[in-house]
Amino acid sequence: VQLQASGGGLVQAGDSLRLSCTASELTLERYAMGWFRQAPGKEREFVAGLSRRPSITDYTDSVKGRFSISRDNAKNTVYLQMNNLKPEDTAVYYCAAESSLSWGVVFTTDARYDYWGQGTQVTVSS
Repeated sequence: VQLQASGGGLVQAGDSLRLSCTASELTLERYAMGWFRQAPGKEREFVAGLSRRPSITDYTDSVKGRFSISRDNAKNTVYLQMNNLKPEDTAVYYCAAESSLSWGVVFTTDARYDYWGQGTQVTVSS
């Protein structure tokens, strides 16, 4: 089972991108979801998370106020809206699903997640 992440690209500082995460074999509303990123030479880090109902969100400090995670259950898709992008946001972005069936919990540790997408590259030029 794999998630499919898309929507990355090359943009300028201040631009916006919306990443999408879909799955053909999972009903994503049943999972807590997360977005992580990994820049060259760095550890993978948590970016944003969305719990199962109730939909609680959490963000790493560096993206608060600029990024927003959401889900569209009808489309079985989770989004990461990224506004006012900065060069330091440049990384490969991964979506992930966590299957513990916990309600209202956002998981910020990548080891908790069970399913991963292949990653989508986001490059922000200054």
